[in-house]
Amino acid sequence: MAFREVSVTVIREVLRLWLRGEGLRSIERLVSLDRKTVRRYVQAAQAAGLVRDGGESQLSDELLGAVVEAVRPARPRGRGQAWERCAAERARIKGWLDDDVPVVKIVDLLSRRGVTVPERTLHRFCAEELGHRRNNTTVRVADGEPGGELQVDFGRLGYLVDAQGRRRLLRALIFTAVFSRHMFVWVTHRETLEDVIAGCEAAWTFFGGVFAVMIPDNLSPVVARADATAPRFTDAFTEYAQSRGFVIDPARVRHPQDKPRVERAVTYVRGSFFAGETFRDRDDAQRHAERWCLEVAGRRIHGTTRARPVEVFRLEEAPLLPAPTEPYDLPVYRTAKVHRDHHIEVARALYSVPGALIGQHVDVRADSQLVRVSHRGQVVKVHPRMPAGHRSTDADDLPADKAVYAMRDLDKLQAKATRHGEHIGAYAAALLEVPLPWTRMRAVYRLLGLVGKWGADRVDDACRRALDAEAVNVGLIARMLERATEGDTDTQPPPAAGNVIAGRFARDPAEFAVDRGEVAT
Repeated sequence: MAFREVSVTVIREVLRLWLRGEGLRSIERLVSLDRKTVRRYVQAAQAAGLVRDGGESQLSDELLGAVVEAVRPARPRGRGQAWERCAAERARIKGWLDDDVPVVKIVDLLSRRGVTVPERTLHRFCAEELGHRRNNTTVRVADGEPGGELQVDFGRLGYLVDAQGRRRLLRALIFTAVFSRHMFVWVTHRETLEDVIAGCEAAWTFFGGVFAVMIPDNLSPVVARADATAPRFTDAFTEYAQSRGFVIDPARVRHPQDKPRVERAVTYVRGSFFAGETFRDRDDAQRHAERWCLEVAGRRIHGTTRARPVEVFRLEEAPLLPAPTEPYDLPVYRTAKVHRDHHIEVARALYSVPGALIGQHVDVRADSQLVRVSHRGQVVKVHPRMPAGHRSTDADDLPADKAVYAMRDLDKLQAKATRHGEHIGAYAAALLEVPLPWTRMRAVYRLLGLVGKWGADRVDDACRRALDAEAVNVGLIARMLERATEGDTDTQPPPAAGNVIAGRFARDPAEFAVDRGEVAT
């Protein structure tokens, strides 16, 4: 399996589950990380000061940064040596599989030949290289504890004609409580992260609380990479699960038996709720859906439980986790490149980043209040969230010699001039006394350039005289300094008459004397 770097969000989830009392094996299953990797992160966090009974408030950016810095596993490229050993025994392994020899037995047979491979690696090799699939019989899984699990799936309902006469596809996000079979339907046109989280928030309100475990389908807003044994979740939805306190346990791809309650419910919702109905718009359909969930789906006699789902839910489906009291602040995750102007672009707004990161990529998390910029697991910058078309710039991120001009910091510019002399500062203030003072900043910079050329004392005296004359012009100061310098220069006496120095290679003048008579002849 190709190496993937564990994100900070996943590391936080590992430590959060550990603080909740989960064991390493349980965490391995829930976050799809190897148990040894989980152990390394937990041990690094303990070394950084994490205490198991100290609460989730310990999971600060500083602690997570220390954990990331401490845990740097080897970064293998491509397949490992165990995979190569499996490839060398490909024909023999295929023969054993054709003879229905279990994979766990093949591991033992290979070890007798001196070929040692992990069972998990051999399972992947058989599945990916040899197409090994076994059609096993299935068993009915227990429903679990009340309030424990909630199965979620997207289903197509049909088309809705909106007010403009357009036919728009209507989808349903269906939440089914495993124990009671009570369901909630969230109607939407799209399958985006915003729609999924909006549906979840509405479901918690409908049920009056949050279920401990959510079993979703492999929705792209939830699952970044679907895999039967090691799915990878999106950072955004993982953070949402952390915020609401539930654990994600997705079903396998093309395995409807992993969530049969909700798979059967999709057909039921389409036929009982949507078929034959006419709705004005999505909001109208949503109002009818909630009433249908309570009055029709909730009060039917369920075919399996032989009970009314809404009654079972009210009597036994407890306790649920507390329902959220505030709306979720949906963050935006981006990977941005730091440009030459020391800024990154996030949601069409600009944010400054330290110049040392120019040309590199940084991870950005932006919610409605803050924009957090991280690099290699360390938070390097925090900005207030800006609307599109605006920017947030920290002068400390810019070069010191350009920050004042870039930020149009008139106070710092005038203070810099005052440090060279009282009258220089007063003259700079006079230059900036215009309706648009930043348009005169270059004039002040020219004044500071004269200080570097002629010295502070001479420029200060020239500024004093110019202020007395109420002449505010940097060019005048420059001319005053040049004329004063010309007056101080000693004039050289003119050369004496007749004191002409002949050129080194000049000819003798007699050579050019010609007798006119000779010319006439």
